[in-house]
Amino acid sequence: MLFRKDIEPCCIYCKKGSPISEKEVACLKKGIVPAEGRCRAFRYDPLKRVPPRPAALDTGKLKQEDFSL
Repeated sequence: MLFRKDIEPCCIYCKKGSPISEKEVACLKKGIVPAEGRCRAFRYDPLKRVPPRPAALDTGKLKQEDFSL
């Protein structure tokens, strides 16, 4: 999922950008731009992408029977 080719262009994931804050990126081409911005110079850097947190396990619905064979 992180390394797919058809990623939506976004300045926060671009090789040419460095995050300043959660809302701004310092771009080598355009200067300071919004993190959600995009331009034709976009080059995806998978190492800048932060994956979403995994869903928490709901243990309230589990019973002892679920763990026996």
